[in-house]
Amino acid sequence: MSKQIVVLGAGMVGRAMAIDLAKDFQVTSADISRENLDLLLPFGIHTIQADLSDAAAIQELIAAADLVIGAVPGFMAFRTLQTVIEAGKNICDISFFDEDPFLLDQLAKDKGVTAIMDVGVAPGMDNILLGYHHRRMQVNRFVCLVGGLPKHRQWPYEYKAPFSPIDVLEEYTRPARYVQDGKEVVMPALSEPELMEFAEVGTLEAFNSDGLRSLIRTMPDIPNMIERTLRYPGHIELMRVLRETGFFSKEAILVKGQAIRPIDLTSQLLFPMWKLEQEEEEFTVMRVIIEGTENGSHRTYTYDLLDRYDAATKTSSMARTTGYTCTGAARLVLNGMYDKKGVFPPEFLGEEEAHLSFMLEHLAQRNIHYRQQIS
Repeated sequence: MSKQIVVLGAGMVGRAMAIDLAKDFQVTSADISRENLDLLLPFGIHTIQADLSDAAAIQELIAAADLVIGAVPGFMAFRTLQTVIEAGKNICDISFFDEDPFLLDQLAKDKGVTAIMDVGVAPGMDNILLGYHHRRMQVNRFVCLVGGLPKHRQWPYEYKAPFSPIDVLEEYTRPARYVQDGKEVVMPALSEPELMEFAEVGTLEAFNSDGLRSLIRTMPDIPNMIERTLRYPGHIELMRVLRETGFFSKEAILVKGQAIRPIDLTSQLLFPMWKLEQEEEEFTVMRVIIEGTENGSHRTYTYDLLDRYDAATKTSSMARTTGYTCTGAARLVLNGMYDKKGVFPPEFLGEEEAHLSFMLEHLAQRNIHYRQQIS
């Protein structure tokens, strides 16, 4: 009998993962939005409308699951992960949440659960690549540059949100941590903008964002690590103006006697302008640089990714690059190749060559290619 998978969340990435996994498994997709779920009906995927903020509802949904995919917004993701682990179910999760996932490590061990978190494109595939090289060389510098952007630039923001828009605003407000000369540095998000050139794309602007996540804890021996987000030039300054004016504040203010959180108003105004249209072309660009000493010699590995909207399947590049990384990890767990118990960031997944090879082949079969240069 085919194994059963429950995908929690039917947003753009959640739907792409459900469709991909349905090729090999019995898939149930759950979401509060019937509109999102209806988009899966042509693929024969079983759907359930449910409030995923309700732990009891999740427990009922996943009772018969062999594996769970987590694809809920970041603000509810940690509690969702905890609920799944408490139920004794393996999970691969793409959600971007504030809380420390290692707080759930002992619980996962006690429950005999394999939980792989942050397993998207970045964080995710960049961690997997670093995990592989970290096992085989003394890494001195790690850089990840990544962004998802619309092909056609439209005034005023020249941006569309290829994943949960509320999580995009987190990138603009959450302090950015990086490691320089062995010390953790904390800078404001959107800081230290830098213009950079990318083949087939042109000039993009990089800024500090809090994307290192687990790497700061799991790889303390790497003296220099940074993750930076990419946007079209000019977008950063607009976001900084909005942030400094208070539009991203979560503290309620009184407006004509009504208590309103500025971020809620901002979200309502921005998200319609940021929503990708059906079949709108966009792309994901990423560059990962891993530099250090290998076998006594200086070595730099550079991985470049440029993935575009897939018109044949009507799947966005961000859904493809994020979602198919997660479905690759899910297949590693389901086929028994990765069966360690506990909470694992993706860098641990990349330590074994067989795992990295499996992931790269899995992505290549879906026409997602990481091009490696060695110098």
